[in-house]
Amino acid sequence: MIGAHRFDPTILREYDVRGVIGKTLSPTDAEALGRAFGTCVRRAGGKRVTVGRDGRLSSPDMEAGVVAGLRAAGIDVLRVGGCPTPGLYFSVYELKADGGIMITGSHNPPDYNGFKMMIGTRPFFGADIQTLGPIAAEGSYAEGHGSVEDVDLFEAYVARLLKDYRPGKPLTVVWDCGNGATGPAVEALVARLPGTHTVLFPEVDGTFPNHHPDPTVPETLEILRKAVAEAGADLGIAFDGDGDRIGVIDEKGRVLWGDQLVAIYATEVLAEHPGATIIADVKASQVLYDRIAELGGKPLMWKTGHSLIKTKMAETGAPLAGEMSGHLFFKDRYYGFDDALYAAIRLLSLLARSDRPISAMRDDLPEVMNTPEVRFPCSEERKFTVVTEVRAALVGQKGIQVNDVDGVRVTSEDGWWLLRASNTQDVLVARCESKTEAGLERLKDQLRAALSGVGIAAPDTF
Repeated sequence: MIGAHRFDPTILREYDVRGVIGKTLSPTDAEALGRAFGTCVRRAGGKRVTVGRDGRLSSPDMEAGVVAGLRAAGIDVLRVGGCPTPGLYFSVYELKADGGIMITGSHNPPDYNGFKMMIGTRPFFGADIQTLGPIAAEGSYAEGHGSVEDVDLFEAYVARLLKDYRPGKPLTVVWDCGNGATGPAVEALVARLPGTHTVLFPEVDGTFPNHHPDPTVPETLEILRKAVAEAGADLGIAFDGDGDRIGVIDEKGRVLWGDQLVAIYATEVLAEHPGATIIADVKASQVLYDRIAELGGKPLMWKTGHSLIKTKMAETGAPLAGEMSGHLFFKDRYYGFDDALYAAIRLLSLLARSDRPISAMRDDLPEVMNTPEVRFPCSEERKFTVVTEVRAALVGQKGIQVNDVDGVRVTSEDGWWLLRASNTQDVLVARCESKTEAGLERLKDQLRAALSGVGIAAPDTF
């Protein structure tokens, strides 16, 4: 039984726990985490926790450690097995559990793994996660002898996804599972959906032999783009490694980013919820915020991070939220957590009942010039300090507005630029947007200068 234990300080992140197997994360860490988290559940009056895992090679060992730790804290464990992260979230609701732990490295390289957690039906993040370190270090665990039970929720999850499908004309769709955790569920879905479906790489393989499963990186969508063209498909849909983020290719081969998808969904959601708040993260285009307002909704800019967005949704009652990274959240007819499979079903429903292609819906949005989300290395120790120093240097500058809800978003007559520190990787994240090419170049120059002023070289892609 695990006793007092110290975690590597880099693994306890803002909204999950994540590290490199064999370097900063081990099965022993998993057991300590399970026992510390189980202690938090017990202190909150809970007793039952669901546990799921993605398809990474290290996930079975991580799962075994977590289960052992939970049981030692007196938690009864409900093992739901291999599944997408939203499948684990679903299990907490379906089984009326007191919490859940998903073993997943999400979109990180194969040698990473980690944990996403819920306590009750809310995300366990921020200060919650930071409590795990002292509990483990002091060995101040709850004690007990919890049980373990295997529960198969696969069919129940697939049925729930299909429940909100609203049929119309048949569609031709290409799906790219990227050898991540979504493959089995996607195959079950397409067997029951109308239309013509092609599923790429549904085999769960933690080495990700075909391409890295991260739909925010355009290069990972190239195989899907070609398959959409060859099939003459209406669209292509891709998922990240654990199925909580979506990527979409239209029939013309163009990527639809998370903010563009939220703008498309907002038309339907605001028709059913007039005047509702819709949340997007600080990286989203101004086009989205303007569109929400045009539709009669209340746009709200908030911090990046799935746990942070879900918490803000619960606080505001928002029926829809989304991030540039492809985390999309439906409280409208669903639970409010980020489920890329559910987002796909809602998108297919919307298209099946429309006489317009998805490209036309995309083209309804005003054209702007913007950079993709540019991520570049910066050490864990330095990244947040860089943002603080840049923010301080901007104080008193004329002709700009600074939003510091998450990092620094600087708005001027040219448009806006953003600099923030990632909460999941040792990188800084930057983005610029303008209505003109000349304006975009000026914004990029401003961002480069801001970084240079604190001793950081801008990435070559800028």
